[in-house]
Amino acid sequence: MARKRSQAVLSLEQSLVGHTVPAAEALVDRLDGNRVRCHACGHRCLVMDGLDGICRVRHNRGGTLHVPHGYVGALQVDPIEKKPFFHAFPGREALSFGMLGCDLHCGYCQNWLTSQALRDEASLSPPHDATAEQLVALAKRRAAPVMVSTYNEPLITSEWAVEVFARAREAGITCGFVSNGNGTRRVLDYLRPYVQLYKVDLKSFRDEGYRQLGGRLSPVLETIRELHALGFWVEIVTLLVPGWNDSEEELRGMAGFLASVSPDIPWHVSAYHRDYKMREHADTSAADLVRAAGWGKDAGLRYVYAGNLPGRVGPLESTPCPSCAAVVVERSGYTILSQALTDEGRCPACRTAIPGFWSRTAVHPARAAVAREVAP
Repeated sequence: MARKRSQAVLSLEQSLVGHTVPAAEALVDRLDGNRVRCHACGHRCLVMDGLDGICRVRHNRGGTLHVPHGYVGALQVDPIEKKPFFHAFPGREALSFGMLGCDLHCGYCQNWLTSQALRDEASLSPPHDATAEQLVALAKRRAAPVMVSTYNEPLITSEWAVEVFARAREAGITCGFVSNGNGTRRVLDYLRPYVQLYKVDLKSFRDEGYRQLGGRLSPVLETIRELHALGFWVEIVTLLVPGWNDSEEELRGMAGFLASVSPDIPWHVSAYHRDYKMREHADTSAADLVRAAGWGKDAGLRYVYAGNLPGRVGPLESTPCPSCAAVVVERSGYTILSQALTDEGRCPACRTAIPGFWSRTAVHPARAAVAREVAP
């Protein structure tokens, strides 16, 4: 069914028409009547000729699905801890880039200026022309060992990410997704040769909660299982929204599920603050985060972190050795205060291997964690 669009949104859509290419064949089924089935995200949209999918950025023109290409909606170099990845290149920078659009519509989205640009005329972030070569060259100039597709939902712009990441991998750069995890096996297989790090926002453990955001719980849980089975390095973030997803039953359910996939998956419980359209809930307290982290540890998770309230959650910002409890990476906010891991990623006290992407040459202790805007 056609959706009513404001003139501002229509103008943005028209400006993006020239920034598309045909979708990867691996992500599309061609059907009769010029229809296509898209497999870039868990919605698996059946897209009729002349229409787009739920994401609003993947369009069917004459039986060919056209997808975003050749631009960025946001571009920044900032600490990898901000993604957050805590078990990859501690203290180093990541070049983060994103496009426009999302397959969900979360009322508390902190990246709504890009993710909701085609739904909310209050955002309308303009696209900026970019090439894969330019983005990789920028990462090399900044000596960033990691490039991350983020700011919008990267699954719906997977073709562009693969084009960028193919060149990044040739340059020895590690690549990652910061995603809502509403994936499919086909898109994960498509990404696997190019993406090593994958952060999933596990937003709720209730299907009702996900439906309020425009999605379903089951595809996210299946994506997390498949990411781990396929060998991606996976970290999970749950934004703790008081009164919405912070009950003991729900959080213990999340933690138990993650532990059943692997007790080595890092779980970040992060503080919500009133943002975008969801303003009726109280901000998350440090006590809320500590309580949730305790349930994560009760479930058997070895690496549980509390985020967004630096200096107020005790040791829950740092990485402990699960065997002897020695602190192997000490953090405050996005700053690395100390790093004791061996070159092989082991605890120096008891030699236990700590899973993750580690390198002593990747550490710059106590570096100020200030995000810097950069131009392509």
